[in-house]
Amino acid sequence: MRHLEHEIQTLRTDLIEMWKLVITQVSHAGEAMLSFDQDLALKVTLREKMVDAYELKIDNACEHILALYQPVAIDLRFVLAVLKINADLERIADFAYGVARTLIAHPTLILDAEIISETNLSEMIDQVKLMLTQGLDAFETEKSELASAIFSEDNTVDAINAKAPELIAQYIQYNPDRAFDCLQLIGVYRKMERIGDHCSNIAEEIFFYIDAKVLKHSQPSLFY
Repeated sequence: MRHLEHEIQTLRTDLIEMWKLVITQVSHAGEAMLSFDQDLALKVTLREKMVDAYELKIDNACEHILALYQPVAIDLRFVLAVLKINADLERIADFAYGVARTLIAHPTLILDAEIISETNLSEMIDQVKLMLTQGLDAFETEKSELASAIFSEDNTVDAINAKAPELIAQYIQYNPDRAFDCLQLIGVYRKMERIGDHCSNIAEEIFFYIDAKVLKHSQPSLFY
Protein backbone atom coordinates (compact mmCIF):
# COMPACT_ATOMS: atom_id res chain seq x y z
CA MET A 1 0.00 0.00 0.00
CA ARG A 2 2.87 2.37 0.77
CA HIS A 3 4.12 1.85 -2.79
CA LEU A 4 0.72 2.83 -4.22
CA GLU A 5 0.60 5.94 -2.04
CA HIS A 6 4.04 6.93 -3.25
CA GLU A 7 3.09 6.40 -6.90
CA ILE A 8 -0.08 8.45 -6.48
CA GLN A 9 1.78 11.29 -4.77
CA THR A 10 4.35 11.35 -7.57
CA LEU A 11 1.55 11.40 -10.13
CA ARG A 12 -0.14 14.26 -8.29
CA THR A 13 3.10 16.26 -8.23
CA ASP A 14 3.71 15.74 -11.94
CA LEU A 15 0.18 16.80 -12.87
CA ILE A 16 0.41 19.95 -10.72
CA GLU A 17 3.72 20.87 -12.37
CA MET A 18 2.19 20.36 -15.81
CA TRP A 19 -0.87 22.38 -14.77
CA LYS A 20 1.28 25.34 -13.72
CA LEU A 21 3.19 25.17 -17.00
CA VAL A 22 -0.07 25.21 -18.97
CA ILE A 23 -1.30 28.23 -16.99
CA THR A 24 1.92 30.01 -17.93
CA GLN A 25 1.47 29.03 -21.57
CA VAL A 26 -2.06 30.43 -21.70
CA SER A 27 -1.06 33.58 -19.84
CA HIS A 28 1.92 34.26 -22.10
CA ALA A 29 0.00 33.48 -25.29
CA GLY A 30 -2.73 35.91 -24.27
CA GLU A 31 -0.24 38.58 -23.24
CA ALA A 32 1.65 38.16 -26.50
CA MET A 33 -1.53 38.65 -28.52
CA LEU A 34 -2.61 41.73 -26.57
CA SER A 35 0.81 43.38 -26.82
CA PHE A 36 1.82 41.91 -30.23
CA ASP A 37 4.96 40.54 -28.59
CA GLN A 38 6.40 38.02 -31.03
CA ASP A 39 9.33 37.15 -28.76
CA LEU A 40 6.92 36.08 -26.03
CA ALA A 41 4.86 34.14 -28.57
CA LEU A 42 8.01 32.33 -29.64
CA LYS A 43 8.68 31.30 -26.04
CA VAL A 44 5.22 29.74 -25.91
CA THR A 45 5.92 27.65 -29.01
CA LEU A 46 9.28 26.50 -27.68
CA ARG A 47 7.74 25.27 -24.41
CA GLU A 48 5.08 23.23 -26.19
CA LYS A 49 7.34 20.15 -26.24
CA MET A 50 7.64 20.37 -22.43
CA VAL A 51 3.87 20.04 -22.13
CA ASP A 52 3.86 17.09 -24.52
CA ALA A 53 6.58 15.40 -22.47
CA TYR A 54 4.53 15.81 -19.30
CA GLU A 55 1.48 14.35 -21.03
CA LEU A 56 3.35 11.20 -22.06
CA LYS A 57 4.95 10.82 -18.63
CA ILE A 58 1.62 11.15 -16.81
CA ASP A 59 -0.17 8.80 -19.21
CA ASN A 60 2.50 6.16 -18.67
CA ALA A 61 2.35 6.59 -14.89
CA CYS A 62 -1.44 6.16 -14.89
CA GLU A 63 -1.21 3.01 -16.97
CA HIS A 64 1.50 1.66 -14.66
CA ILE A 65 -0.59 2.27 -11.53
CA LEU A 66 -3.72 0.73 -13.03
CA ALA A 67 -1.88 -2.38 -14.23
CA LEU A 68 0.34 -2.97 -11.21
CA TYR A 69 -1.81 -1.92 -8.24
CA GLN A 70 -5.40 -2.20 -9.48
CA PRO A 71 -6.54 0.71 -7.26
CA VAL A 72 -10.12 0.95 -5.98
CA ALA A 73 -12.45 3.63 -4.61
CA ILE A 74 -10.94 7.11 -4.40
CA ASP A 75 -7.53 5.95 -5.62
CA LEU A 76 -9.11 4.58 -8.78
CA ARG A 77 -11.17 7.75 -9.27
CA PHE A 78 -8.01 9.82 -8.81
CA VAL A 79 -6.08 7.95 -11.50
CA LEU A 80 -9.00 8.01 -13.95
CA ALA A 81 -9.51 11.74 -13.33
CA VAL A 82 -5.81 12.44 -13.82
CA LEU A 83 -5.89 10.62 -17.15
CA LYS A 84 -8.66 12.88 -18.42
CA ILE A 85 -7.34 16.10 -16.86
CA ASN A 86 -3.97 15.34 -18.41
CA ALA A 87 -5.58 15.15 -21.86
CA ASP A 88 -7.52 18.38 -21.29
CA LEU A 89 -4.42 20.24 -20.16
CA GLU A 90 -2.53 19.08 -23.25
CA ARG A 91 -5.33 20.33 -25.48
CA ILE A 92 -5.41 23.67 -23.64
CA ALA A 93 -1.69 24.01 -24.26
CA ASP A 94 -2.29 23.23 -27.93
CA PHE A 95 -4.74 26.11 -28.19
CA ALA A 96 -2.29 28.45 -26.43
CA TYR A 97 0.30 27.32 -28.95
CA GLY A 98 -2.17 28.07 -31.74
CA VAL A 99 -2.70 31.62 -30.45
CA ALA A 100 1.05 32.16 -30.34
CA ARG A 101 1.47 30.72 -33.84
CA THR A 102 -1.15 33.16 -35.15
CA LEU A 103 1.06 36.03 -34.09
CA ILE A 104 4.24 34.42 -35.42
CA ALA A 105 2.68 33.49 -38.77
CA HIS A 106 1.43 37.05 -39.28
CA PRO A 107 4.28 39.33 -38.17
CA THR A 108 2.42 42.46 -39.34
CA LEU A 109 -0.62 41.59 -37.25
CA ILE A 110 -1.42 44.65 -35.14
CA LEU A 111 -4.98 45.21 -33.98
CA ASP A 112 -6.44 48.52 -32.90
CA ALA A 113 -7.03 48.98 -29.19
CA GLU A 114 -10.61 49.84 -30.14
CA ILE A 115 -11.48 46.41 -31.54
CA ILE A 116 -9.68 44.60 -28.72
CA SER A 117 -11.63 46.61 -26.16
CA GLU A 118 -15.01 46.31 -27.88
CA THR A 119 -14.73 42.55 -28.27
CA ASN A 120 -13.56 42.00 -24.67
CA LEU A 121 -10.50 39.98 -25.67
CA SER A 122 -8.58 40.96 -22.54
CA GLU A 123 -11.52 39.97 -20.33
CA MET A 124 -11.79 36.62 -22.09
CA ILE A 125 -8.10 35.87 -21.57
CA ASP A 126 -8.32 36.82 -17.90
CA GLN A 127 -11.37 34.61 -17.50
CA VAL A 128 -9.78 31.45 -18.89
CA LYS A 129 -6.65 32.03 -16.80
CA LEU A 130 -8.89 32.33 -13.72
CA MET A 131 -10.71 29.12 -14.62
CA LEU A 132 -7.43 27.25 -14.95
CA THR A 133 -6.16 28.58 -11.63
CA GLN A 134 -9.40 27.76 -9.83
CA GLY A 135 -9.26 24.23 -11.17
CA LEU A 136 -5.73 23.80 -9.87
CA ASP A 137 -6.70 25.19 -6.46
CA ALA A 138 -9.63 22.79 -6.27
CA PHE A 139 -7.44 19.84 -7.24
CA GLU A 140 -4.64 20.68 -4.80
CA THR A 141 -6.97 21.32 -1.84
CA GLU A 142 -9.40 18.54 -2.81
CA LYS A 143 -12.34 20.94 -2.48
CA SER A 144 -14.76 20.43 -5.33
CA GLU A 145 -16.78 23.52 -4.38
CA LEU A 146 -13.84 25.63 -5.55
CA ALA A 147 -14.34 24.21 -9.04
CA SER A 148 -18.06 25.01 -9.18
CA ALA A 149 -17.51 28.62 -10.28
CA ILE A 150 -15.78 27.37 -13.43
CA PHE A 151 -19.09 26.37 -15.00
CA SER A 152 -20.65 29.83 -14.80
CA GLU A 153 -17.38 31.44 -15.89
CA ASP A 154 -17.38 29.23 -18.96
CA ASN A 155 -20.80 30.67 -19.81
CA THR A 156 -19.24 34.14 -19.72
CA VAL A 157 -16.46 33.01 -22.05
CA ASP A 158 -19.03 31.48 -24.41
CA ALA A 159 -21.04 34.72 -24.45
CA ILE A 160 -17.98 36.80 -25.32
CA ASN A 161 -17.07 34.38 -28.10
CA ALA A 162 -20.62 34.41 -29.50
CA LYS A 163 -20.74 38.20 -29.63
CA ALA A 164 -17.25 38.76 -31.04
CA PRO A 165 -17.90 37.93 -34.75
CA GLU A 166 -20.75 40.44 -34.95
CA LEU A 167 -18.63 43.19 -33.39
CA ILE A 168 -15.68 42.34 -35.61
CA ALA A 169 -17.90 42.38 -38.70
CA GLN A 170 -19.14 45.84 -37.76
CA TYR A 171 -15.57 47.02 -37.30
CA ILE A 172 -14.57 45.65 -40.73
CA GLN A 173 -17.38 47.63 -42.38
CA TYR A 174 -15.73 50.86 -41.28
CA ASN A 175 -12.15 49.58 -41.52
CA PRO A 176 -12.06 47.29 -44.58
CA ASP A 177 -8.28 47.55 -44.77
CA ARG A 178 -8.08 45.67 -41.44
CA ALA A 179 -10.26 42.77 -42.58
CA PHE A 180 -7.46 40.21 -42.73
CA ASP A 181 -6.17 41.03 -39.25
CA CYS A 182 -9.69 40.91 -37.85
CA LEU A 183 -10.24 37.45 -39.31
CA GLN A 184 -7.18 36.25 -37.41
CA LEU A 185 -8.72 37.68 -34.25
CA ILE A 186 -11.85 35.55 -34.70
CA GLY A 187 -9.60 32.48 -34.65
CA VAL A 188 -8.04 33.62 -31.39
CA TYR A 189 -11.49 33.98 -29.81
CA ARG A 190 -12.41 30.49 -30.91
CA LYS A 191 -9.26 29.05 -29.37
CA MET A 192 -9.90 30.84 -26.07
CA GLU A 193 -13.47 29.54 -26.08
CA ARG A 194 -12.20 26.00 -26.49
CA ILE A 195 -9.80 26.50 -23.59
CA GLY A 196 -12.84 27.43 -21.49
CA ASP A 197 -14.61 24.24 -22.56
CA HIS A 198 -11.65 22.12 -21.48
CA CYS A 199 -11.56 23.94 -18.13
CA SER A 200 -15.18 22.88 -17.61
CA ASN A 201 -14.20 19.31 -18.46
CA ILE A 202 -11.50 19.52 -15.80
CA ALA A 203 -14.00 20.80 -13.25
CA GLU A 204 -16.22 17.79 -13.99
CA GLU A 205 -13.30 15.44 -13.36
CA ILE A 206 -12.55 17.15 -10.06
CA PHE A 207 -16.14 16.50 -8.93
CA PHE A 208 -15.79 12.88 -10.05
CA TYR A 209 -12.52 12.38 -8.18
CA ILE A 210 -13.48 14.11 -4.94
CA ASP A 211 -17.25 13.57 -4.67
CA ALA A 212 -17.76 10.51 -6.91
CA LYS A 213 -20.29 12.51 -8.96
CA VAL A 214 -20.53 12.17 -12.72
CA LEU A 215 -21.47 15.55 -14.18
CA LYS A 216 -20.75 14.81 -17.83
CA HIS A 217 -23.82 15.37 -20.05
CA SER A 218 -25.66 16.79 -17.02
CA GLN A 219 -26.44 20.23 -15.70
CA PRO A 220 -23.59 20.91 -13.23
CA SER A 221 -25.79 23.23 -11.15
CA LEU A 222 -27.88 20.23 -10.11
CA PHE A 223 -24.95 18.70 -8.25
CA TYR A 224 -23.76 21.51 -5.94
